[in-house]
Amino acid sequence: MAQIHKSFSTEQVKDLFKRYISKEIERLYIQELLGIQKAQFFRLLKEYKDNPVNFTINYTRQSPKRLSPLVEENIIKELQIDKEAIGNKDIPLKYYNYSYVKDRLEKVYGQAVSLPTVIKYAKEHDFYIARKKHKKVHDREVLTRYIGELIQHDASYHLWAPASGKKWCLITSLDDYSRYIPYGKFEEHESSWAHIQALQSLAIKEGCAYSYYVDCHSIFRYVRGRDQLHNRFEKFTDDVDPQWKQVLVDCHIKPIYALSPQAKGKVERPYQWLQDRIIRSCIRENVKTIAHGQRILNAELDRYNHRQIHSTTDEIPYLRFRNAKEQGKSLFRQFTIPAPYLTHKDIFAFRTTRLVDQYCKVTIKNISIKLRDVKPGQTINIRIYPLNNTLIELRFWGNNKLIDVQRIKKHELGLSTFQF
Repeated sequence: MAQIHKSFSTEQVKDLFKRYISKEIERLYIQELLGIQKAQFFRLLKEYKDNPVNFTINYTRQSPKRLSPLVEENIIKELQIDKEAIGNKDIPLKYYNYSYVKDRLEKVYGQAVSLPTVIKYAKEHDFYIARKKHKKVHDREVLTRYIGELIQHDASYHLWAPASGKKWCLITSLDDYSRYIPYGKFEEHESSWAHIQALQSLAIKEGCAYSYYVDCHSIFRYVRGRDQLHNRFEKFTDDVDPQWKQVLVDCHIKPIYALSPQAKGKVERPYQWLQDRIIRSCIRENVKTIAHGQRILNAELDRYNHRQIHSTTDEIPYLRFRNAKEQGKSLFRQFTIPAPYLTHKDIFAFRTTRLVDQYCKVTIKNISIKLRDVKPGQTINIRIYPLNNTLIELRFWGNNKLIDVQRIKKHELGLSTFQF
């Protein structure tokens, strides 16, 4: 029922019906005035005709509204699952997520319940933990003006799926302006190659960003006094470029380093949101494999990117990203393979150099490889590109020319522990 009582008094509506019955005004005029449909008009008219003296439009609830026992049971069931997870020290959950419970009731059980109702039942049944108040340590404003101006990139290592018994690493890239997360993937372990793959995915899909914002992990930055090199003289900070940074250099992308955990706040909040919901879903679906976990991650990323209004921008991240792109508010550059290289496998790859010996061979991880059209003492640049879990491709470059391409089984090269 339209809430007529908020705009009209009972006497005003009575007068309209009285004039309708005496054919002074038409039905459509009354419907438009009251904002009601035809069915509601005739229902109210019947109530007026049946009892004109006691007729009223004032809304009164006849009995307090109560949830069905089945809905109550499902609310308690979902909250109990969260309580057990919060009590497990190995699971990184500290609080209840009532919005998640509300969403799950609707998605899994087909039961629409308001958030205040869920919170009410939680407090009544001892499923409530007061959140600690934190001092403001960083600015939540969007400081960039273009998509691609700054990509927040990081990794989070947690027990995402308790039933698996293993911690996984979540690697994510977030566009600062739109808060859109174009890349998110679970990895068994954090590695330079996993981060290079993230770079490749975004560069090929959207283009090369202007800058990447990362922490000072050794994968991203060499820091003097922390990252020991097997040299006689210690290098200064940034005198050595890790593999990931060398890829950035080839793509002409600027690295920016966060000097404190607080500075990584913008990307940490999406991680907290993803972590919270993914873990709860993994628990309920008894996730045991990383492939199953990735499906849940993909679903949550889809919800975050395409359906959820971001609290800072008041826009859906992907729509904000797309609109900026259409308006030309972008610093993404189309990825092109820099000369003299021939394929993306020459760019998004590990790199090392070797000297050709007197037998026209180079040795890498105790494997000797004979090359043609080379001279003893010549410097060879090797680009190493893993093709899959078992096979890698070695691309040999000398004097700005591709000399040879060979494929070797991964275990023969020891790439799992291969560090440059």
